[in-house]
Amino acid sequence: MGRRSRGAEAAIVVVLLAVSTACGSRLPESAFEHRDRGSSPAPGGDRTPVRVGVIASATSPVGGNAFTGPRDGARAYFDRLNARGGLDGRRVEVRECDDGGSGVGNNECVHKLIDEDKVVALVATTALDYAGASRVARARVPDIGGQPIGAAYDTYPHMYGLYGSLAPRDGTTGWDGRQYGGTEVYRYFKREHGARTAAVVSYNQPASAAYARLVERGLRAEGYEVVTEQVDFALPNFRAAAADLKEQGADLVFDAIDTHGNAQLCEAMDDVGAEVTAKVTNVQNWTSTVADDYKDAPRCRNALWATGSSRNHEDTEQDAVREFRDATKGLKTHSQWQLEGWAAAMWFTDAAKACAEQGVTRACVDDFMNRSQGYTADGLLIPVRFERLAEPPKSRRTCLSVARWEDGRGWVSQGDMNNTCFEVPQLSYEP
Repeated sequence: MGRRSRGAEAAIVVVLLAVSTACGSRLPESAFEHRDRGSSPAPGGDRTPVRVGVIASATSPVGGNAFTGPRDGARAYFDRLNARGGLDGRRVEVRECDDGGSGVGNNECVHKLIDEDKVVALVATTALDYAGASRVARARVPDIGGQPIGAAYDTYPHMYGLYGSLAPRDGTTGWDGRQYGGTEVYRYFKREHGARTAAVVSYNQPASAAYARLVERGLRAEGYEVVTEQVDFALPNFRAAAADLKEQGADLVFDAIDTHGNAQLCEAMDDVGAEVTAKVTNVQNWTSTVADDYKDAPRCRNALWATGSSRNHEDTEQDAVREFRDATKGLKTHSQWQLEGWAAAMWFTDAAKACAEQGVTRACVDDFMNRSQGYTADGLLIPVRFERLAEPPKSRRTCLSVARWEDGRGWVSQGDMNNTCFEVPQLSYEP
């Protein structure tokens, strides 16, 4: 796989708790051949809009607004771009589609955007069930900066997930159906904070339990003593789990549970007096709503840490973050997924600008994406790589972005993400 961080993988399990993610069919590379490589280059002086598509599971079994952050960030970027003259005088026209979180709805969105609206590219895709991914690949429509909720971005060509990929992407997921992830998050807390004992809390539900086992493997690979806590999915007893992890002396708490469950777990930890170095959450929960979400757990709330692969959305000392915040100041809340959607829109824009002379076509944008090694979106992303390695790496140097919540200050960055790097083993798993 690519540089999918543990934070991204944790976001996936929240989705899986509600519904299994489908990845489309497994097809050979020949299935992706398609005569249409995009429309003909636009004539000089053309001022017709450049049309892009954004698919978001805005309504889904997971709940409202769970998947709208990247969409909102991308829309804010394109609104600002258009206000400043667009792409060499051409507006970017955003066609949005809510797939309802279903495979059927996703296929309908893909058909509408690609076949009817004739979008040049998809941007900031955030789909609960990306069933139309194989269709996107067959049409050779570049999908830029999507959230890797499922395995699509490590399966198909012409798809460029936000965190990159090292997999062959020939129609089979990862390498022979297996993906790989590193142990950098666990290494960070061990090296920087001396953590030695970690608790992993999960539901007695298949997706939750499977992800918890993966976390346990990574922790043990880094030499941690691991405490496992499993609660009933329907009637969870978080107080008992909190009391036990306190008794076991856990330094860290990782989880394979949803946002509501995390809030309950934190409240239980405060109730029993369980104090930890870090309650580690994921990029999907890296939001400005922490004070409300964890309002009844002040001690645990101030032990929340988030990790990911993009610059902290509250790090306004950085020019690129400050521009994002200025453009989104009208939003009621801010989140890391919004910033990542903004970065995805910037990525497409840079590709389109590079294609301006010969024409902004699907083929030209796709060629740019294939060459965009080390892309950072003006410093918002850890440098992204796309390679097609025949064999999965046994280890690799991986960097991560880390922030801690502090009441009165919000999310506070912990060091620079481009320097917080580790050479770590890559562990295999089945998506």
